[in-house]
Amino acid sequence: MLILAADTSLPVLSVALLRDSDLLAAAATEGKGSRNEKLLPAIDWLLQEAGIDRRQIDLFAVTRGPGSFTGVRIGLATIQGMALALGKPVCAMSTHEAIAPSSGRWAVVDDAGRGEMYLSIFNDGRLMEGPRLARPDEVPRERIVVTAVAESENVALACARRAAAIVASGRLDAYRDVTPIYVRLAEAEVKLRQKQK
Repeated sequence: MLILAADTSLPVLSVALLRDSDLLAAAATEGKGSRNEKLLPAIDWLLQEAGIDRRQIDLFAVTRGPGSFTGVRIGLATIQGMALALGKPVCAMSTHEAIAPSSGRWAVVDDAGRGEMYLSIFNDGRLMEGPRLARPDEVPRERIVVTAVAESENVALACARRAAAIVASGRLDAYRDVTPIYVRLAEAEVKLRQKQK
């Protein structure tokens, strides 16, 4: 199975191409502020490097947040558009699930701003709680910090590997929801709702 995965929810934009368990190509670049200008060229480069025609892709995988509101939307829209055009399925998961270890109990956390954290709890790779907002003092010690992972690993590759495991276990239908995971309202939405009151 050939999987193309993308993560645009974090400051580091990443893409990866996986065939079964073999990594064919991966790339990561600073993505803050210009993800829409970088994602498609990164995907094109990936396919060209691997000598793959996009019609050969069997599955598209993408993270859906939490993270950058604009980034999440760009990644979901781009991957959905490609999948729709090619008639292929999408496997969408939280950014936290993409990087959660497959064994042990772990908190996956990221800075949500305003003195809060995005928090998810996983046990043996299965989501137990979240993603939700939490105060720093609520976060367990056994934690994985999303931004630290993004600086040292390719999050899209982690997403592709998780998607392969999801397909292998026959659970793809549970991962077809492409609704962004924002956890909190965007600042603009908060202001709009305040005006409407």
